[in-house]
Amino acid sequence: MELGWHEWPLMLFTVLGQCAVGGFIVLALALLCGKTDERQRKSIHRGMFFIWVLMGIAFLASVMHLGTMSRAFNSLNRIGESGLSNEIAFGSIFFAIGGIYWLVAILGKMPKALGKVWLVIAMIAGVAFVYAMCRVYQIETVPTWDNGYTTLNFFLTMLIGGSLLGSMLKNSDGDCRGKGLAAIGVIALIISACSGLMQGSELVSLHSSVTSATVLVPQYGQLMALRLVMVAAGLSLWIVPMLSEKRAGTAVMMLGFVLVVCGELIGRAVFYNLHMTVGVTFGG
Repeated sequence: MELGWHEWPLMLFTVLGQCAVGGFIVLALALLCGKTDERQRKSIHRGMFFIWVLMGIAFLASVMHLGTMSRAFNSLNRIGESGLSNEIAFGSIFFAIGGIYWLVAILGKMPKALGKVWLVIAMIAGVAFVYAMCRVYQIETVPTWDNGYTTLNFFLTMLIGGSLLGSMLKNSDGDCRGKGLAAIGVIALIISACSGLMQGSELVSLHSSVTSATVLVPQYGQLMALRLVMVAAGLSLWIVPMLSEKRAGTAVMMLGFVLVVCGELIGRAVFYNLHMTVGVTFGG
């Protein structure tokens, strides 16, 4: 069983893109916080560079999936009508708005008032990008994707990966850091676990005239459990030191982020392997 690994470019694009958006939102909120001093702002701007590295890798993976750069540009021909066109358009808008903000800010040329407005617009563009990703897979003929779990899980990836990534890139113990991000990550993980259990129970009753959804991923339970273990382990490397009023080192947090991404990639592989369109579909 391929388990969706043949869709690895899309797996990288969606997971890294969602984590990048979440990480950017964390950094943007820290920059908007009145308690963040100038030293911390400069540190945050330096860390933001890696958000755009992740976005670059994500878009490179997307182009690899489409085959050629010309196909990537042609996919923009139906903005407003095609989910794929909207996804690439919103992703490009987020990349451009956020990237330009970072470049101007890192050069010290961004006015403070304009910078705040720019950050808010970039955050909205990022959320729109993730939502556009969800809409790509809301296809009536694919009942295993056309449900609320797709939207929920995509945004949970943004919250889980983004909270850890943003905390790591801030590289500062400023007043706006707090433990709120850790709480968001843990709550999102719990919701993700519940989502996996609920979706797994519903797959049993979903089948077509040719196959059953459970046949597509017979190891669904084991794989989702492995995903949760890896994500929980990654978050633990970040959170456990915090419980004793310490900050995990950058290398440790980076390892944690890698574990989270690997866990989310397993979940995304399961997602792509649940693609089912053959025959008449029945539920119940």
